Amino acid sequence: MPRLSTLTAALTAVALTVLPASLPAPAKADPGQYAPTMLILDASGSMERPDQGGTMMDAAKRAVRSFVASAPAESSVGLTTYGTGTSNSEADKAAGCRDVQVLQQPKTIDKPALTAAVDGIHARGWTPMGTALRQAADALPDSGPRSIVLVSDGDDTCSPPDPCEVAKELKQQGLDLIVHSIGFAVDDKARAQLTCMAQATGGTYSDAADGAALERILPRVSSAALRNYQATGTPITGTDEYRTAPVAKPGQYLDTIGQRQKRFYAVDVPAGATAYFTGIVSFPRQKDISQSEDMNALELRIFGRDGIDCNIRERELGGSASDGVALTVAKAFDGAAEEPTGGNSAKCKGGGRYYFELNWDLVSKGSPARLPIEVLVGIEPGVTDPGPAAATTPVTFTDPAGTPQPITGGGSFTVASTLQGSGNYSDTVQPGEYVFYRVRLDWGQGLAYRVRFAETDGVKYGTAANVATSLYSPLGREIDSDTTVYTGTSSTELTLASVPVRYANRENSDAQVERASVAGWYYLAVKLGSPGGAETMPPTPVQLDLTVSGTPEPGPTYIGVSAEPGTQQPVAVSDSPTVSKPWTVYVLIGAGVALIVGIGTAIFVVARRRA
Repeated sequence: MPRLSTLTAALTAVALTVLPASLPAPAKADPGQYAPTMLILDASGSMERPDQGGTMMDAAKRAVRSFVASAPAESSVGLTTYGTGTSNSEADKAAGCRDVQVLQQPKTIDKPALTAAVDGIHARGWTPMGTALRQAADALPDSGPRSIVLVSDGDDTCSPPDPCEVAKELKQQGLDLIVHSIGFAVDDKARAQLTCMAQATGGTYSDAADGAALERILPRVSSAALRNYQATGTPITGTDEYRTAPVAKPGQYLDTIGQRQKRFYAVDVPAGATAYFTGIVSFPRQKDISQSEDMNALELRIFGRDGIDCNIRERELGGSASDGVALTVAKAFDGAAEEPTGGNSAKCKGGGRYYFELNWDLVSKGSPARLPIEVLVGIEPGVTDPGPAAATTPVTFTDPAGTPQPITGGGSFTVASTLQGSGNYSDTVQPGEYVFYRVRLDWGQGLAYRVRFAETDGVKYGTAANVATSLYSPLGREIDSDTTVYTGTSSTELTLASVPVRYANRENSDAQVERASVAGWYYLAVKLGSPGGAETMPPTPVQLDLTVSGTPEPGPTYIGVSAEPGTQQPVAVSDSPTVSKPWTVYVLIGAGVALIVGIGTAIFVVARRRA
């Protein structure tokens, strides 16, 4: 039997906007997977100042509408405002400094209601920023990550309470709350106050010189505030023994798993085909967990007919779980491509029903009793021609020229932000965040990239954190990673590179070569760890410098599927006489759980070829 590859496989497809009505709808993400976020919008009288053909209030409303339109349907977003109930005269100051209204609670976003609430705001009163900050924090959930995004055109005119002191108090109470502030055409005094609020909670401060800048900045900052790991998939419930395991067809599923609990799933694997199975768990961010108590492990085992142990297992160990690590375990199974020879071992060969067991068998301190787990299944045919020989030399990094393009990374594989090939990209990462990006690689292409963590006021904060970057295959399997200690006193760089993507790479003994064996979306994760103890670290600007190298080339030829040279494989075309059957495939990581029937649709397929 050939060596079983530890590389799993994904099926990546061209984007579709319409799904057949008979197919199951994708499961909705748990709203808790986004950080509940409260927008605080300044409606003091000064927001009636002119700005680009309208008023500053008009520009702020447009910026909020833009964010609301783009916010995920599963996110929780609320709206607070101040200054709408009184004038800004001295006679109204006492009432005006109590004039804070929570217009929308931070529940699952109701876009029409939120937009209507924004449209109904009229700027006229005072600026009780500190009071608004307290009330917004009170309206957010009592536990878990939370965010506030505050837009103001000036400093607090009602202190006390001083908004910076309020922000410090909230952080001292141990709240997992981050405040992001945006200064809209502010002076130095207001800028200092808004910056202090953000820094006190580990948030960001952004300057918006005019309405056009605010319309660019607010959606980006608000999206970053919502950013958290989003587990997605069609609901499935694994069982504690194989006999009752649910049958999982190719696709992406969402289950939950308990500490040291086993979950079984059944997969029907046709003779000659290869099965791919992946489990992904994201661990919540926590504080003050020692390194020795901060480890988790996922184990994957495969069982054959009648529950026979095939002695095929994969175990992945993940440290720094308290930083919000996403841990993946994956396996490619080609036993169905072998002929049964008799005895119990025959039950692990040939076509039939197989069972995949996931086990969260090492648990870090403070972990929840249960966590969401994403389960990915792929089935595909063999190949008649694997295409070009394996590539074993990583591509060379070439520093792209040009101004960095601002981009907001996603909180998971599923919502990773797309990098449009070679270029420079910029983002801001919060302490304790994992941020995901994706880039498309065709057959014959590889990538090399550099992550630069900018110098910040590290001396002032007097602390350090681990920074890391990881490169993942299209099904979330880690290809390589790099990590170091970052203090902020100087810029820090991390670099990674892959070999060109070739189908034949999977037969190589080097894991970094083996795992770059499928064309599709590759994922870059960037991490800024949480500093230890009570120390804080400011949000950190990062720059991704990316090189995509190589000319696209023909991929493998799959059994029963014809394709023109240079196209991705397999291509099932309904009027092609050489297609023996339409292969049913799924869009997995990076595109949700949309089922795609391969009729007239060009698709990428990850395969494991029998030697």
